Amino acid sequence: MLSDGSVEDRAQERAAYAVVEHVTMQTVLAHLDEPPTLAALGIGVHGPAGRVEVFSLPDLWQLHLYGYEADLTVDGTEHAIRPGRVSLVPPGTEVRYRYRGRSEHLYVHFRLGSAGTPHGIPVIQPAGHELDLLTAQLRQALAAWPNTPAGATAEVWGALWRIARLTSAREQSARAVHPAVAAATALIEARLTEALTVPEIAKAAGVSHNHLTRLFRAATGETVVGYIRARRMERARHFLRATTLSIPAVAASVGIPDLQAFNKACRRELGASPRGIRTAGPAPRNSADQ
Repeated sequence: MLSDGSVEDRAQERAAYAVVEHVTMQTVLAHLDEPPTLAALGIGVHGPAGRVEVFSLPDLWQLHLYGYEADLTVDGTEHAIRPGRVSLVPPGTEVRYRYRGRSEHLYVHFRLGSAGTPHGIPVIQPAGHELDLLTAQLRQALAAWPNTPAGATAEVWGALWRIARLTSAREQSARAVHPAVAAATALIEARLTEALTVPEIAKAAGVSHNHLTRLFRAATGETVVGYIRARRMERARHFLRATTLSIPAVAASVGIPDLQAFNKACRRELGASPRGIRTAGPAPRNSADQ
């Protein structure tokens, strides 16, 4: 924050913060690496007793799946409720509902942990083609609750991951990833333990070597060889830190059976020898990019 600026500077700074706050109410950050702790879930019936409700849950997240039209304001940001949309609101956030009649929705109130990398999720978004599966998951959670809380938790956790993937699925569709790139990445994932060459990957994907190289860089920002190397090192780091597999076995499992070459690759890409990586403890997320 500016400590000694002009009135105009301070006004611009306040405006910048206002923009940040507005954007924040469009998207929330949710940690999903640990299962949620459920507090309540059910079918909410609103509207008959009053067309406007204003409230907040100080310590709980709110998940709603809608089957009606209404208006929703989240900390001053307005959103349209439509059938088939799902909302996710963090704790301590004021919500204002304006109903247009009797309105029923599935809801879950829960707590989230803080482990892992947070996922940016829109406050409200259409469930799209995932609507039926998402509805089924939440109804199965409702059927399990409260007699089988572990089962209800599993269904809600799966629903949260499904919701988190809605935006990325739309983004991927908008980017229209070339089928050859999708085929190439699938082949790479399936055959990381084997020696791979770009020409054979291109042949399997149905395009020329040069064409795959251009498509791959446009879609991923890196070369095919660079992608293979990164995926092998990510898998190697996981095996070294999360399993008791021998170092030769780890090297073979990522397609680098030559121990000297594996040692050099680990030092170059991960910053330490295989033994050093193993004894360093759990790695932070995306540490290979740091």
